[in-house]
Amino acid sequence: MNIYYEAAIWIGMALLAALVSVRIAVPVALVEIVVGAVAANIPGIEEHVTVVPFVTFLAGVGSILLTFLAGAEIDPVSLKRHWKASVSIGVVSFALPFAAAFAFCYFVLGWKLHAAEIGGIALSTTSVAVVYAVMVETGLNRNDLGKLILAACFITDLGTVLALGGFFATYGWLLLLFVVATVVALFVVPRLLRSVIAHFGHRVSEPEIKLLLVVLFVLGGLATQAGSEAVLPAYLVGLVVAGVFLHDRVLMDRLRSIAFAFLTPFFFLRAGTYISASALIASAGVIVALLTVKLAAKGAGVWPVATVFRIPRRERIYTTLLMATGLTFGTISALYGYTHHLISKTQYTVLVTVVVLSAFVPTIIAQQLFQPRVADTDEEEALGAEDAVLIHPHLASGPANQPDPVAD
Repeated sequence: MNIYYEAAIWIGMALLAALVSVRIAVPVALVEIVVGAVAANIPGIEEHVTVVPFVTFLAGVGSILLTFLAGAEIDPVSLKRHWKASVSIGVVSFALPFAAAFAFCYFVLGWKLHAAEIGGIALSTTSVAVVYAVMVETGLNRNDLGKLILAACFITDLGTVLALGGFFATYGWLLLLFVVATVVALFVVPRLLRSVIAHFGHRVSEPEIKLLLVVLFVLGGLATQAGSEAVLPAYLVGLVVAGVFLHDRVLMDRLRSIAFAFLTPFFFLRAGTYISASALIASAGVIVALLTVKLAAKGAGVWPVATVFRIPRRERIYTTLLMATGLTFGTISALYGYTHHLISKTQYTVLVTVVVLSAFVPTIIAQQLFQPRVADTDEEEALGAEDAVLIHPHLASGPANQPDPVAD
């Protein structure tokens, strides 16, 4: 088939997903996954939705930029200020769901070892994207509670990314080279990026964005060669340059536009095309069971730790629910397992469906029943993730001043 026709079909699906997302007010990434799944399962249509090499490449670049941007959205000041609570909540939010999902997949469902590991990793995630969108929408990103939750999300997803890289890396001199190169890049890139911005920044040719792409591609290439995953260095590089982006929102907005307009749709659409409708129907019981395992494990881990740090009950429930969300890294982990033949198509369908449901269910409950009231809810700023639109909550009328809900 003509490559331009192929491109038109994929961009057309992305356009449809964007329009539907705006119309029904849900994250565009979720709609892209659903559109990809529907297109790949309608008889007579699926033959035109083929994952050709350029789609695979663009989807890979999309996942790298998506991961980089997620790391770049973390506020370093907030991470330092709330490090005790955020590290504690973030660690249990990763460790307990990983252990519970792995044990359920391995011992109850009878999955093979590597498949169970992928299951544990995919269901251990917290979606920085979903949580960040909610924080901005409600004004909580300027509140101590919101900053703590965002910082805890980073810790959880860092554990997920490290687990994905650590479990499936090929240990040898290439891995050592990759680790050394990543450590050097983490020290050098922020200074180099500031220098490029100061001398050549904000030009039509966008040299600062090209610099970041070169760094991400080099590190991604080393990671792939070492048998690891390219998203690992992307997330870490995003974190170390977060301070630069915090003071240069123009650069962030331009990079985000490139990613979400053209690249990330290929990743989520491609992820959706691997979902099997027959497997989805046949595995409905397993999907419900795994979603229950994830939500229960998140609650069992986050709730007690939030209690230790004296977060009030309503805010504690809200925090627990948002930490149970998942989307980007869960999808990345599941897709990694499927494309590397670690899980079957049925297992992939199960995991992605659970991940998508975990983006919806806890968020809706948290926003409708437990959303804290904040003093300032009129902040306007761009959303910093793949979820540019989220369900709009109905805020209680009138601001209400309340004491700091976080005690570090």
